[in-house]
Amino acid sequence: MSKNARDIAENASENTLALNPLVSMRVEDMFGAGTNLARAMASQPQAMMNQWMSLANDMTKIMTQSSEIEPDRKDRRFADAGWSKNPFSKGVMQGYLSWADTVTKSVEELDLPDKDAARARLITSIFVDTMAPSNNFFVNPAAMKTFFETGGQSAVSGLKNLITDMTENDGLPSSVDTSKFKVGENLAVTPGNVVFRNEVIELIHYTATTDKVHPRPLLVVPPQINKYYSIDMAPGKSMIEFLLSQGIQPYCISWRNPTKEMRDWDMTTYIEALDEACDAALEITGSDSVNIMGSCSGGITLSTYAGWLAAQDKSEKINSVILAVCVLDTMASTDNDMAALVTPETVKAAKLASSSRGVLDGQDMAKMFAWMRPNDLIWNYWVNNYLLGNAPPAFDVLYWNADTTRLPAGLHGDFLDMIYTNPFLNPGEMVIGGHEIDMTKVNYDTYVIAGTTDHITPWKAVYETARLYGDDTQFILSNSGHLQSLLNPPGNPKAWFMKGPAKQADPEEWAEKADKHEGSWWLDWGEMLKKKSGKAVAAPKKPGSKKNPPLGPAPGTYVFEP
Repeated sequence: MSKNARDIAENASENTLALNPLVSMRVEDMFGAGTNLARAMASQPQAMMNQWMSLANDMTKIMTQSSEIEPDRKDRRFADAGWSKNPFSKGVMQGYLSWADTVTKSVEELDLPDKDAARARLITSIFVDTMAPSNNFFVNPAAMKTFFETGGQSAVSGLKNLITDMTENDGLPSSVDTSKFKVGENLAVTPGNVVFRNEVIELIHYTATTDKVHPRPLLVVPPQINKYYSIDMAPGKSMIEFLLSQGIQPYCISWRNPTKEMRDWDMTTYIEALDEACDAALEITGSDSVNIMGSCSGGITLSTYAGWLAAQDKSEKINSVILAVCVLDTMASTDNDMAALVTPETVKAAKLASSSRGVLDGQDMAKMFAWMRPNDLIWNYWVNNYLLGNAPPAFDVLYWNADTTRLPAGLHGDFLDMIYTNPFLNPGEMVIGGHEIDMTKVNYDTYVIAGTTDHITPWKAVYETARLYGDDTQFILSNSGHLQSLLNPPGNPKAWFMKGPAKQADPEEWAEKADKHEGSWWLDWGEMLKKKSGKAVAAPKKPGSKKNPPLGPAPGTYVFEP
């Protein structure tokens, strides 16, 4: 992969991944936000006048080539040397940057209620990013240079890419070259076996790579909205591969991709299926309890399961809990772009849509998230695929991200209800199989991981998850985004993390007192798991047991269901 393609892929992977089923965006919401914004601008002319006078001054300097406006060093849109060397291109770029800054500051100065202000910022950023001259074939110097160097072939290739995306990708630029990957061949290749299957899940037990293993299994609960193999990506950055090297016995859930006929599957359905998988892991290993790990919505499911067990006095099934990039307090994350989309109207519309279709389609969610980070998730590829005529990058993380699943209407509705009931902070608001969930009854050694630049589950909101599990919870802050903070194997020279018990009420105060460590948090995690998994014993000679025999090799069959 070329450096440019890798840069595109890595930027995109920092700004997407692991879709959040708790938000929804409707076209009418965007129009409504635009209407409110226009009214606010018309009613507050003084705030507008100050900024536009500054723009006029900037334009005078730009036309006389005396402007010192420069793009941010991290702004890849104007990284090509043609933007600074060609006077016309430079003027266009400077004019755009000044205009974009003016529009953005004008909106920031408006006196709007918090929710309207957040929506105004979101719609403004989408509009400003769309108008970037880098998106225009005839203005982008890199596109014109490539056109002449290839004798027009780049434009032909770009047109072919556009037609393909219009017919096969719902009109969005493709983010990944899917021809380069295949699950079971160069993704999700760690050897193992399906040792349990029910209608909802397959349970995969991975083959030990050490002579001795720790007897207590680690049960991994991935999000339902993505395929499970984010934890078993390519060799070298597979969490499963790392766990096996530490002598840990990982058992991973692979959720089935539901169809509209499974519309009634709700949280109770998933919790009861998870409990069956837990019983299978306990029976095979002979252990009296599991360590259990969940990420994002998988962490919500795990926490619901823990509360469900506590309600039945069965808490002893779990020994310790690991939660990654998971927000349980729905009120803890109200200051980001996605929170601006959550209103009673959008929640009602989202429930109605999935109920009428039977499922929430992951591709629909992917399109919504793309428009919330358009520079990295749309215009990046617009330029690369269409203006330059390149193939999209071949990047395993982006392939996984595009390999979305569906949520049944029942489970989606339960997730949406959590927004306003906030059941993990309000005992009795959620009932699973006739049992009220009360997190005050849940008490485990807990290890919580967050990412510094995560925009899906912001780290301060994840810190509140750690607080919910108790002051002694170990909180880990990893230096990256949503999934990239997790796919952080040892050897990454840029990796660092902060660690400390979640004793402080204020996350910023925690950050001041936490210990900073160079390298990957995986090593700390591995040592913690070994201590909580029992004294090492001989590795099992064969998969499964008489009661739960192997049903087929990893990665199983559910992962391939379209």
